[in-house]
Amino acid sequence: MGKHNALIHEAIDDVAVVIVDISNGGEVSAVTLDGDPQGTVTAVQDIPLGHKIAMKDIPAGKELIKYGRAIGKATTDIAKGQHVHTHNVKSQRWA
Repeated sequence: MGKHNALIHEAIDDVAVVIVDISNGGEVSAVTLDGDPQGTVTAVQDIPLGHKIAMKDIPAGKELIKYGRAIGKATTDIAKGQHVHTHNVKSQRWA
């Protein structure tokens, strides 16, 4: 397994979870839990350990995919490399 700093559950997921604090401009390289490389993005803002980063552009209103299934909807356009959290996603957990 190569150097990585984010984990992604399924190849179709829109987001990865960073496993270290990421600074704005830092390179984020994601792998699946099995160690399969899933791409690299540049963070466009600071992202704290354990938080999500967008691995692709996500338009407002799109269902956000994590674990291979929808976990919420983007409340605004989310750019590739952006921090993904409650400020730009409405969870489906309690909907």
